[in-house]
Amino acid sequence: MIRWRWGTVVAPRTSWHGSVEVQVALEARRPDDPEQVRALAYPALVGTPRVGDRVLLNVNALALGLGTGGYALIVAIPDRLPDDVDVPGHVVKARYTPLQAVVLAADEEASPLRDALVNESDISHMPVVVADLHSALPAILAGIRADRPDARVAYVMTDGGALPAWFSRTLDALRPLLAGTVTTGQAFGGDLESTNVHSGLLAARHGLGADLAIVTQGPGNLGTGTEWGFSGVAAGEAVNAVAALGGRPVAAPRISDADPRPRHRGVSHHSMTAFGRVALAPADLAVPSDLPAELSLDVHRKLQKICPPHRIVTALSQDLEPALLSLPVKLSTMGRGYPQDRAYFLSAAVAGRVAASGLGEGGVGDGL
Repeated sequence: MIRWRWGTVVAPRTSWHGSVEVQVALEARRPDDPEQVRALAYPALVGTPRVGDRVLLNVNALALGLGTGGYALIVAIPDRLPDDVDVPGHVVKARYTPLQAVVLAADEEASPLRDALVNESDISHMPVVVADLHSALPAILAGIRADRPDARVAYVMTDGGALPAWFSRTLDALRPLLAGTVTTGQAFGGDLESTNVHSGLLAARHGLGADLAIVTQGPGNLGTGTEWGFSGVAAGEAVNAVAALGGRPVAAPRISDADPRPRHRGVSHHSMTAFGRVALAPADLAVPSDLPAELSLDVHRKLQKICPPHRIVTALSQDLEPALLSLPVKLSTMGRGYPQDRAYFLSAAVAGRVAASGLGEGGVGDGL
């Protein structure tokens, strides 16, 4: 199940928040093993690799040719183990795997936020945008900030994709624009940790003081090409969580006229499953009012099938292009950038705009 390799760090490459990338020379076990690979380490888990270190690697992602996770992952630096770090928490993430990590949950007794969270069960009508792909995160944020630049926006990361928040270079670049990140379920590495999406939303609202939140999985996703075999189906469960806590769910359907796969053209079948079959609570389905005519007809035809319980809410999108292009990250989804899939990114940005329109007129922070 794991392809193990030994290697030696031969050169540094780059680093970002929580991650270090190095070049590693492999000790080959098969004729098709490359001589060198890019390898990724999470210093909080395994320490910081240095040139000359012998490292133990998991090379599954390389063997599968994964685009998002095309790294060898450093499992250990056996000859230079990091010092023990005593964490006051007792919540374990990546449970019962060899790299299970102990974290402090935001609402644990030892947490400084315990008093603020212990009796909270409501997010006070906070708008929450729910999407099924991590690539929607920057576009949604751009749509919010275009209309409400001072709004405090939290990212609630689910565990359907990458588990370490540190893996995301997008998130690293967006950190100055966010009130913070809450990692939920088995995901870890956020500014705050939570047990599930429900407690993560409460931590975003009452721990980070968020005016709005964005919920989506981390980078990468699991999919089998079937209606139900997709990790982003959990977006429907997130809609239910927002409603259960008294928030305002805003769904960001995945819309595209560029995806070559018929099941993802117009509204992706994954969005139809997540929001049409899994989401039992009503949500606002955010749709650009200025899509190309043929695409617009297709999108409305599909989404009307799940209304009610949901309702379609439209807003202009074309004027959001400057906000998208000014982001500190390169927009990319399934290998396509903004010029190749404008409808996808503009639609996600409109979801942010629709959510921002729900903020009170009294100013940022209404309800807190």
